[in-house]
Amino acid sequence: MPTAPRVRHSGPVTVDELTRPVSRRTLGTETLLVLGLSLGQSAVYALVSLVAKLTATGGLSKQTAALNTSASARPYLDLTYQLLGILFALLPVLLAVHLLARDPGDPARALGADLTRPGPDLLRGAGLAALIGLPGLALFWAAAQLGINATLVPAALPPLWWAVPVLILAAVQNAVLEEVIVVGYLVTRLRQLQWRLGAVLAASAVLRGSYHLYQGFGAFLGNAVMGVIFGLFYLRTRRVGPLIVAHTLLDVVAFVGYALLPKSWFGWL
Repeated sequence: MPTAPRVRHSGPVTVDELTRPVSRRTLGTETLLVLGLSLGQSAVYALVSLVAKLTATGGLSKQTAALNTSASARPYLDLTYQLLGILFALLPVLLAVHLLARDPGDPARALGADLTRPGPDLLRGAGLAALIGLPGLALFWAAAQLGINATLVPAALPPLWWAVPVLILAAVQNAVLEEVIVVGYLVTRLRQLQWRLGAVLAASAVLRGSYHLYQGFGAFLGNAVMGVIFGLFYLRTRRVGPLIVAHTLLDVVAFVGYALLPKSWFGWL
């Protein structure tokens, strides 16, 4: 007996369809897309850059990894490029927060990126910066002695009036982008995907180390360790604010210090 033909529903989407829970597959695809548009993409380019340095004349230790470089010989055009780069680099953060808004509650508060606890966030952030910064300097020195890092130039902007403010803004941008995406967003999504805590920490730490590979193996190791510490802190406190403070302080010291102090002081980098 022939069956009746199936009729396709062509009417408007129902409210139930719009509000149904997001599937694990959708969350996984979303996570890959967010990373692909942000620091996952940076990790791929960093790996290619590392291979290029390893295969260049003289090997890795004879190469240079320069951050915050000039984009134009014309000062005000250079400033425009710098500010646009900082602005557009933050769009993946807004995307991640927007996607997290599908979950119950305020996403900024859920991430601990709100301004409800400025004092404790600042104090904890300063403590984390001290905890990470001093051993980090020792690791960079050891990596340079072993020849497993490229020569690092943290700031290569011309000595113009806007250089230091731009370097500070770049430090803030790096901190917000990395801590919101690599810690707050990624940890949240991987936990929703029912990953084990150890795997979540490892994924966050390896990702953090991988987009620093353009600097060398020492930078990968140091940032991966930093990723474990920051991940544990976030899992314990559920606040990404102190991580942003700590990361900002570390980068401001590195960028502005390199720009203002005699370059002879940084020969060990």
